[in-house]
Amino acid sequence: MNIFRFIGDMTHLVSILVLLLKIYATKSCSGISLKTQELYAIVFLTRYLDLFTDFVSVYNTIMKMVFIASSLAIVWYMRVHPVIRRSYDRDLDTFRHYFLVGACLLLALIVNEKFSFEEVFWAFSIYLEAVAILPQLVLLQRSGNVDNLAGQYVFFLGAYRAFYILNWIYRYFTEVHFSRWIACVSGLVQTALYADFFYYYFISWKNNAKLKLPA
Repeated sequence: MNIFRFIGDMTHLVSILVLLLKIYATKSCSGISLKTQELYAIVFLTRYLDLFTDFVSVYNTIMKMVFIASSLAIVWYMRVHPVIRRSYDRDLDTFRHYFLVGACLLLALIVNEKFSFEEVFWAFSIYLEAVAILPQLVLLQRSGNVDNLAGQYVFFLGAYRAFYILNWIYRYFTEVHFSRWIACVSGLVQTALYADFFYYYFISWKNNAKLKLPA
């Protein structure tokens, strides 16, 4: 644990709280990709297979449970809730996310740090998280206008990964045997995917204007 990882965790938590606030307060999931939320649910379920077998700390356990529970809750709201599911932008959220799942699973079977059940699924979750935001970014680009809470959700999600890159740099220089290169490379790819969004987010903030993405 270091300050960069802690800030990254808190930023990630804020992104989830912003999304839950949007859904709860507006009774709408408009502008949110169900495909991305399903991918994140898969990410957390496969990454934290050790939840009940390997205890690291109370903080670590609580964060794992929060991420799993919140991701499943968001998917439930968007798929099952009688009011909220009606606002889902099904016609815009058409990204074929199952191709991402298949490609990431195949990559994890080929490129991993150790060929074991938990390590393969850990690598799979890292690869999948790197590209899980793609359906959300495509949906926002198709819709053009981005509402305030949806924009903040994506911004904090991208900021979380940026802080994790700083965490990995810090650990590289302070830990003798730091070797999570899969997470580092995937994190750089994930952050790069946010570059275009960050640019337009900054422009809208600078001009005090509504966030718009080019179609």
